[in-house]
Amino acid sequence: MSSNMTAGGQVSRYLALFALLFGAVAAKADPLPSWNETETKASIIEFVESVTDSEADTFVPQEDRVAVFDNDGTLWAEKPVYFQFMFAMDRLKAMAKDDPSVLSSDVLKAAAEGDMGAVAQSGEKGLLEIIATTHSNLPVDAFQAEAGDWLTTATHPETGMLYTEMIYQPMLELLRYLRDEGFTTYIVSGGGVHFIRAFSEDAYNIPANQVVGTTGKSHYEVVDGEPVVMKDPGIAFIDDKEGKPVAIDAHIGKRPIFAGGNSDGDFQMLEWTTAGEGPRMAVIVHHTDAEREWAYDRESHVGRLERGLDEAGERDWLLIDMARDWERVWPRNP
Repeated sequence: MSSNMTAGGQVSRYLALFALLFGAVAAKADPLPSWNETETKASIIEFVESVTDSEADTFVPQEDRVAVFDNDGTLWAEKPVYFQFMFAMDRLKAMAKDDPSVLSSDVLKAAAEGDMGAVAQSGEKGLLEIIATTHSNLPVDAFQAEAGDWLTTATHPETGMLYTEMIYQPMLELLRYLRDEGFTTYIVSGGGVHFIRAFSEDAYNIPANQVVGTTGKSHYEVVDGEPVVMKDPGIAFIDDKEGKPVAIDAHIGKRPIFAGGNSDGDFQMLEWTTAGEGPRMAVIVHHTDAEREWAYDRESHVGRLERGLDEAGERDWLLIDMARDWERVWPRNP
């Protein structure tokens, strides 16, 4: 009986080893399993293989394999408004509960009441006032802790999902695939750098030092004997449009060879990336799936895509058609 048990154990171990090897081969064979078998998927894989083949003229050394991605609408959803703004509204409500005098203007009162129409009518000035009120006068560490806590509990008003559940599974696979092939992946977003750093590593496996974003004003001081960096009202740098290549140059120091975006706010980043020498790729996530997500482009108040849509073909940029190219959208749901 002992020998039979030993033989059975060996068989089990062999079966387990076979399963592991089979899984590894399958993963290698299909690095993007949530993508449909379209030209889009094939083009991405062909590009990655071309720059990682050391025998090819298109080979790019690992230290130069830099990939940059927008966040809102590219790595996770952005409707009905940017998720950072939803955080700001919730934080404003909490602040007003403790101190009603914080609601010192009509737009702040509207935001605290959840009146999105009035907030939208206030335009960029109103949005900046809400951000300035809710993203200042506290240490960076405390702000990021609050943002992190919010992301673990707050749910989207339409889907009921946690915001961190509304990241795109196909893009998670693309990030992982690129890293597996020696790329360094960065987020380059118009969103606030401290907000994104609160979740980027957990959500995308992208550490805080590989996040480039809009930066608010700040200063250093010692509070109760503890040195801190304090967030101040006001914007120091907006990482959008022409600002994205400038920020990449300042923070990364290399022109990327791969760039991903979804809106005209990413146009200059894609343009600068693909203007360099050697093999390069730019991809645009086109929101075409009203059934599983949202369908929008030219007329959208967030994630507007017009110039990029018109010029992608002539610039040889790859349009990712969400409805056609993605077998699934979310990590937990189709």
